[in-house]
Amino acid sequence: MSQQTLTYPSVSVGDKLPQLDIDVSTALIVGGAVASRDFTPVHHDIGAAKATGMQDVFMNILTTNGLVARYATDWAGPESKIKKLDIKLGVPNFPGMVMKMTGSVIEKDDANGIVEIEIAGKNTWGAHVTGTVQLALPTEA
Repeated sequence: MSQQTLTYPSVSVGDKLPQLDIDVSTALIVGGAVASRDFTPVHHDIGAAKATGMQDVFMNILTTNGLVARYATDWAGPESKIKKLDIKLGVPNFPGMVMKMTGSVIEKDDANGIVEIEIAGKNTWGAHVTGTVQLALPTEA
């Protein structure tokens, strides 16, 4: 992904973001839950997860939120600023899955220098996350 920050004029509606494959591991799931202070047992205790009918521990929404933000800002660069993040969860992410993040630019707000990207994170079961991210980009390099 980008080390330089994209500028608003350099981005066009229809631009595709490069795919990012995220290996979903137990460490990612548990670490994300603990880092976001979500101590709900289904995110770190396999017995608790299985007691609810799940096959293993599963990713929490706060970890997913962070991964979506990472995907957007890795593409846009370090000087970009997230203005709005709106996501919806679908199927769970379990250890051993790979979540494939994809996105594209769907709108530009010329008055405010904001681009909106549509994102999806899919695993073998389908869409784990879908949504949009609005980013403010510098108007010049």
